[in-house]
Amino acid sequence: MFRTFAEVGRHMADHGVRMVDLKFVDLWGRWRHVTIPAAQFTERVVTEGIGFDGSAVGFRPVAAGDMALVPELATGIMDPFWDVPTLSFICASVEADTHIPNPYDPRIITTRAEHYLRESGVADESRWGPEFEFYVFDSATFENSVNRASYRVESSEAEWSASEGGHAHVIPLHGGYHAIGPTDRLFNLRAEISLFLEQMGVPVKYHHHEVGGPGQVELEIPLAGLVAAADMGMLVKYVCKQTAFRHGQTATFMPKPLYGEAGSGMHFHQHLFRAGRNLFFDPDGYGLLGDVGRWYIGGLLRHAPALLGLTNPSTNSYRRLVPGFEAPVHSFYSLANRSAAVRIPKYATTADTVRIEFRPPDGTCNMYLAMAAQLMAGIDGVLRRIDPSEQGYGPFDEDVFSASPDRLGAIRLLPTSLDDALAALEADHQFLLQGGVFSEGLIERWIRAKREREVKAVAARPHPYEVFLYFDV
Repeated sequence: MFRTFAEVGRHMADHGVRMVDLKFVDLWGRWRHVTIPAAQFTERVVTEGIGFDGSAVGFRPVAAGDMALVPELATGIMDPFWDVPTLSFICASVEADTHIPNPYDPRIITTRAEHYLRESGVADESRWGPEFEFYVFDSATFENSVNRASYRVESSEAEWSASEGGHAHVIPLHGGYHAIGPTDRLFNLRAEISLFLEQMGVPVKYHHHEVGGPGQVELEIPLAGLVAAADMGMLVKYVCKQTAFRHGQTATFMPKPLYGEAGSGMHFHQHLFRAGRNLFFDPDGYGLLGDVGRWYIGGLLRHAPALLGLTNPSTNSYRRLVPGFEAPVHSFYSLANRSAAVRIPKYATTADTVRIEFRPPDGTCNMYLAMAAQLMAGIDGVLRRIDPSEQGYGPFDEDVFSASPDRLGAIRLLPTSLDDALAALEADHQFLLQGGVFSEGLIERWIRAKREREVKAVAARPHPYEVFLYFDV
């Protein structure tokens, strides 16, 4: 939005800005922020930053936690959720004394991935379009203690609410796709979310009700560059949650909040360009894809088990990646097949729009790391000319869920647990280290924290269903 500090100053004066909010993404993919009064936002803040404790967000050890946040002026927007006029910036984290970029800053890693793409000679630009699936509930509660474990969500759209309210306009399980009012109760909320996003510089392609009857919705934005798409993705999640909250509802990007109902993914559309020309397009190729597109797919699928350690980094991710839903469980590519790990959209048929979609990821990922990792896998595929067909990744143009056991046995499975995905990432991450994009230290820290805080923590807790199964043994 801004190029110079002088432009910022004029905007602040014209719009009566009283606060400046400095946002940054932590290692695990959540936005954090610190706020300063407008009078404290000086040129020195833009050059030297504002101090913060990097040890609290996964960046540094406690003994050396001092870091600084440096706002990027081009990301400046007015935040509509504050009661006082507030200007918001996305920041980079740097060393407090030397101002050297933080090697664990996810946004900086994504910037390095874009640089490596150009340096590799593969392309000079990548374009990305994440899809946002999420649930909006009327309420959500949970409890975890020594003697109690429970959660409960409520939705007036849900079939289980048919006996309440006296209107009987509810949506059955798996029946929500493109539902219309009055069963779709969330169209006004989605419209308000869309208007907020457009006001903040994020165009919205469309929004609609998704398959999940109890409040699942989807919103899409146009394709953009790697860092820009990740920035917009963080804004989408922020606006969805804030808008729901102001209406007394709650939005979640959790992959599988409901048993037996559709999960929420975050599919990533992507393609490469050089001098404005789509390198994936070939009018004579399968799905209109040329060699670069196929090799890119080869890289994604070759490294898919490791990628899931970053794109599906929660134990809940693997409640979604199960047979019987549209979520992929096998590693193959196909045209228009929504059970494929890589789908070639059949409706993208022009030289500019032909692309591929990586379907396993979900909203628990750190968008910056997940997108950078996918790009690095695709670059590796192009540089090594990994042919997905020669490697046994398809194309398979069939419903694999109804295929014979022998047929399914010939198709590689994706990891079925976070522990499996982390083991794959541990064994296969050299492609991420190329060009200094990721580091061994970051990957080690990621794997160690995920195992300790999530895999082991979940595995050690008795499950309520285990009480049902075994209490009377």
